[in-house]
Amino acid sequence: MAKIFPLKCLVVLLAVCFVSTISSHASDRKSSLSKGQLVYVPAYSHIYSGDKEKPFLLTVTLSIRNIDPKRQIKITLVDYYETEGNLIKKFVDDPIILQPLGSLRYVIAETDKSGGSGANFIVEWQSDRLVNQPIIESIMIGTQTQQGISFTSRGREIIVTKE
Repeated sequence: MAKIFPLKCLVVLLAVCFVSTISSHASDRKSSLSKGQLVYVPAYSHIYSGDKEKPFLLTVTLSIRNIDPKRQIKITLVDYYETEGNLIKKFVDDPIILQPLGSLRYVIAETDKSGGSGANFIVEWQSDRLVNQPIIESIMIGTQTQQGISFTSRGREIIVTKE
């Protein structure tokens, strides 16, 4: 009898862990559905290297990927800002429909240093129904002489409060 009690406890503990894991994933799934967002995406037109902070120029690609397999989304805003927060360029004049599993890209040339090391994009998207949130990220890549560098930055939702 004494050996059965620890086994029952173990079974109950595993069942509780299993159920909480399932409910955790279910709540994550619900939170990844949305009807739209305003998204901040870090970008770097250059980074610094060495003791003298020599600029290493980078090509920046903003990638917007609709990962919903059934529903389209509407891209209403893609703006590029420089380090001080000043608007450099508006990429979207009229809303763009992004089909299910479709993607868009916007490129900032390697020679365009206007964004600086603190450049960023603001992206706004909308949908008339709940959809999987798109993946919005920047990809930076540069090569100088025999050195190359590449990395990505994922976008983050901006929560706009009404005061």
